[in-house]
Amino acid sequence: MPKRRCQDMQQRIADMWSQPSAFGEEDEPASVYLSIIANRYALVKGAQLIRDELLLAFNKPGYHNKNKSSHSPHLAQCAANLSLPSVLTTCGYTMCGDRICQSRALSQYKSMIAGRFGSMTEGGENKPEFFFATGGGTDSGPTLAHVTVGHALDSAIKKKMYTKNAESCFLCNIDVCTHCGHLDIGSENKADFLGNTYAKVGTIYGLAQESELRDPRPCCGAIVGMITNFNMHNPVHVRLRSDLGEANWNYLAKNDIKADDGSPVKFLIAAAIIAIQGMRNTVDALGPGGELDERGLGHMTAQVQVNNVEGKETLLYCARSTVYGGVIMEQGLGTDATKYQAVMDGHNVRFLYDGKKDFPIVTRTYAMAGAKVAPAPVQQVANEMSVDGSKGKKNKNKQAGQDDSAKPVVAAAVPAVAEAGEAAN
Repeated sequence: MPKRRCQDMQQRIADMWSQPSAFGEEDEPASVYLSIIANRYALVKGAQLIRDELLLAFNKPGYHNKNKSSHSPHLAQCAANLSLPSVLTTCGYTMCGDRICQSRALSQYKSMIAGRFGSMTEGGENKPEFFFATGGGTDSGPTLAHVTVGHALDSAIKKKMYTKNAESCFLCNIDVCTHCGHLDIGSENKADFLGNTYAKVGTIYGLAQESELRDPRPCCGAIVGMITNFNMHNPVHVRLRSDLGEANWNYLAKNDIKADDGSPVKFLIAAAIIAIQGMRNTVDALGPGGELDERGLGHMTAQVQVNNVEGKETLLYCARSTVYGGVIMEQGLGTDATKYQAVMDGHNVRFLYDGKKDFPIVTRTYAMAGAKVAPAPVQQVANEMSVDGSKGKKNKNKQAGQDDSAKPVVAAAVPAVAEAGEAAN
């Protein structure tokens, strides 16, 4: 592979990681999405972005739109100029199918992120990959990775793109989301669904009210049920408990975790960990699992949609990750429930992790079958960054924010990755 292309992509990745992001804080969905958009535009800067199906007319130069009259212009004129550095992009999104999630945050996601990085039909509609697993997260990280890449990257299209310009590549964007209820109760005494009474507590996480006309209910019901009333014959409970991790499940099931003002937050912690583990499972399928080739770049995030009455939801941005050329990089909250500490800012939560509010960038490497790109240059760039993403300081805490409570699904098939990632959780 030409050296120049490798260096260009490494610089884009370094530029992306130099951008700060706020993790562990409830925020407006648009604010979180703009941070993700900035990351992804950094990864494609200087390249032609190919997401419109009409730009793929180079794949079938004799194609006519048969739904139009014979006087329609020849669509070959729409074909992208592949002599330019080009990035073919796709976008995948996971979320629980609960109807409470089908509101403002999802609408904004469709317009702000899917509308920029998802594929577009010939008719102009966005067509991101949407997966609605019960409880959110992922049914299967490897399947999510395989489907999202496979639907976007036809072999013929890939061959033509890669042949025409040595800098052209494929960008796979996936956002793994769960959700958790947020119920503001003012100064009243109110009992939750477990029979616990909270006196003068501002917020309960794990309960949601769809409208002022409805009673509060468990949210996410699958995650709440998995912790409070686990059913080994329920495959959803089994999957969610696996992603949460046994140590975390025991800790959260036996303890009532509260923020500094007494607000219960354990179901929000569970939702965050499940989203992060789903992200990691998918990242391991993209890189170590071989779904991405040496020109493939993955950018992933983990989020929790925090449901509030009448669509006033917020987002908890949990983590971000990239996978490229034998290197996985990650920043954000971790997957050890005992390390979460919640501080309430008004009616919104902010999490510290392992007592820290800053989140170091952590790297691990994996072997790429037949790849010509060595991971060392990207590793070096990452190590030159400080915990806030700025360059100039060497990261002395590479393994901070990592734990053993949850391990990648794919790692069992890739021993070298498992060894490198033992402390990478």
